[in-house]
Amino acid sequence: MWDDARQMNAISAVLALFAAIALLWAGMSWVLRQPAFAFRDVVIVTPPEHASAAHLEAAVREELTGTFFTMNLDRARGAFARVPWVRNVALRRQWPQRLEVTIEEHVPLARWNDAQLVNTQGEVFAADYNDVLPQFEGPDGTSTQVAGRYGEWKETLSQLGLALDGVRLSPRGGWHLAARSAAGPLAIELGREEPTARLEHFATAYGRTIDTLARTGTRIEHVDLRYRNGFAATVPGFKERPPKKPGASNAKATAEKGMG
Repeated sequence: MWDDARQMNAISAVLALFAAIALLWAGMSWVLRQPAFAFRDVVIVTPPEHASAAHLEAAVREELTGTFFTMNLDRARGAFARVPWVRNVALRRQWPQRLEVTIEEHVPLARWNDAQLVNTQGEVFAADYNDVLPQFEGPDGTSTQVAGRYGEWKETLSQLGLALDGVRLSPRGGWHLAARSAAGPLAIELGREEPTARLEHFATAYGRTIDTLARTGTRIEHVDLRYRNGFAATVPGFKERPPKKPGASNAKATAEKGMG
């Protein structure tokens, strides 16, 4: 092969081509990294309602590296996504030195278990929030299910004049609601089986039972719907009288007769 001038020329031409491509690539890479193509303006398109401006500025200053051509957009999105309250981020490069950032924030729906929040999509996130929210509780991974039930049952209870302040799903699958009327709080036990059907049956009977008692001054604080043909209600301060012992009435009558 080394004696074949044609092959040697061909090999030399290929090597020269690869060398030229490498040099061209290196030159382009050097040009694209020049400060002339660095971002001068990073614009948050919609001012955030909850996300901290200081946290966003820190993400821009510390995490956004590269130029118009070399910035790693996935890394940049990840930097913004780590800021509390940020749910999604869209980045748009505008020639020659402008980067537009569109942020979608979490919309808080309720508090989740001990120290987290859940948004309107049923997603759990961590952020500081001081306003009043309903309380959701449930095992890990059930936030979407609990949020869906809340939307459904909130509508049913609102038709009765009841506000839904909390929804709890037990580890065994039982549902518990914390409702509130003008008269005070009302705890509702739904159980595991057909909770929506049970709540609808309760709603049908509410006007002639719980609401009627409330209008007469008798407040119900707890109802248990885990019965086939009805429900049980708890009245604050009410104590059931113990049953009389058999024969007690006759013994009392005899004693009174003897005393006479």
